[in-house]
Amino acid sequence: MKKVLLVIALTTLAVTVLAQKIKKNTPLNNVSVNYLDKSFSVYDKLQKTIWRNPELGFLETESSALLQNHLKENEFTVQAGVAGMPTAFVATYGSGYPVIAVLAEFDALPGLSQDTVPYRKPLVEGGSGHGCGHNTFGVGAVAGAVAIKQWLDSEKHTGTIKVFGTPAEEGGGGKVYMVRDGLFNEVDVVLDWHPSTGNGVTTDTGTAIQMIDYSFFGVAAHAAASPDKGRSALDGVEALNYMVNLLREHVPMSSRIHYVIADGGEAPNVVPDYARVSYYIRSPKREILKDLVEWIGQAAEGAALGTQTKVKSEIVSGFYERLNNRKLSELVQRKLEIVGGVHYDAREKAFAEEIVKGLNKDINILKDAESVKPLEEEKPSLGGGSSDVGDVSWVVPTVSFNTATFVPGSAGHSWQNVAAGGSTIGTKSLINTAKVFSLSAIELYTNPGLVKEIRDEFDTRRGAGFKYVPLLGDRKPALDYRVKK
Repeated sequence: MKKVLLVIALTTLAVTVLAQKIKKNTPLNNVSVNYLDKSFSVYDKLQKTIWRNPELGFLETESSALLQNHLKENEFTVQAGVAGMPTAFVATYGSGYPVIAVLAEFDALPGLSQDTVPYRKPLVEGGSGHGCGHNTFGVGAVAGAVAIKQWLDSEKHTGTIKVFGTPAEEGGGGKVYMVRDGLFNEVDVVLDWHPSTGNGVTTDTGTAIQMIDYSFFGVAAHAAASPDKGRSALDGVEALNYMVNLLREHVPMSSRIHYVIADGGEAPNVVPDYARVSYYIRSPKREILKDLVEWIGQAAEGAALGTQTKVKSEIVSGFYERLNNRKLSELVQRKLEIVGGVHYDAREKAFAEEIVKGLNKDINILKDAESVKPLEEEKPSLGGGSSDVGDVSWVVPTVSFNTATFVPGSAGHSWQNVAAGGSTIGTKSLINTAKVFSLSAIELYTNPGLVKEIRDEFDTRRGAGFKYVPLLGDRKPALDYRVKK
């Protein structure tokens, strides 16, 4: 009996020692991940500070400064105000090859003010809010970069980590100006993420987009006493919109055209001498987008002729579709599966369940936050959103992934997203993101052969003779595009 007990004891000891050895050798037991585990409160405070002061595109003065200051405190060299944008920056640490970059966004959305409660409760009526989670986006990228710095220091390893602080993703296209100015020319790999309702690597290509304002100029007159002397700029806008709505039948189904009348006049009894309509024109292929833009431009000219007004078009911004990289996607997928999903505590679970109930969704959908989606094959885009990450992906190999910042079942750009992103759910997501960044970077730093394979795939997919031409032309950044005129 004593021999049996001794064997059991020795076996238990051996299993314990083996388990400790496995834990010690696991990818999650390294300097960068340990740093992030110990720094939850640091990044929780940082993301919530940005969340409480939502700043719109190109106006993110305090948000950008908070991220820059944290990077400076961690020995990064920061170059601010790059590419003609006061809130843009590039932070650098380390030296040598490879140069790995992470992207950081921090702009909010108008009209989405919301408290961190599971019901609609604006903090400021009509105020802004982080409905796309960029409060966690920027902080997650910065946390990942600092964690990578910790590893570079501890291992005394060569390699460079850069953080690109990119303003005004929501329509302003800050990254495009940074690409246009050559700031990504010396970068070998870009790691990008975006807050979402689940965890997975992005494999769709999204849509290319041009954002164009059409301004019509007419002649003012008394709309009742002398309408014959007037020429309505608003008529020009309405004529353009009518023609565009007719041409929808004849464009590819994956294309998207949407607009708002930004300025339609001041009073019904005055024939408006000025009116403006803002268009977003999208397609999964830039070649098709070019044709659509030309067609709508011709319709604008026709609308002006038909209403005896004049029209002027202005490209506000424009993004490429995304060029994916399979090798990079496989790398990040491996690291995402190691890190895993977001797990709620009792308080977070109660909050999330209330959100789901309000959306009339099955409560089991919450499991999506805990799991990691399998890596899908790339599929042609059938429409959908656009991002200035697309331009980055055509000048340097880029990968994007998502972590569960928002409650599963929530819609994009919603108050539900603002509520969840500003809570510890958002912080858990960005910490997971930072771990994926650090683990991915470590493999790239220690496996130069993989970096070459990634670059070879990039060169093949992009094609020989490619020349980057920004879709927003040579215009300066539209620093006032969020300022009410």
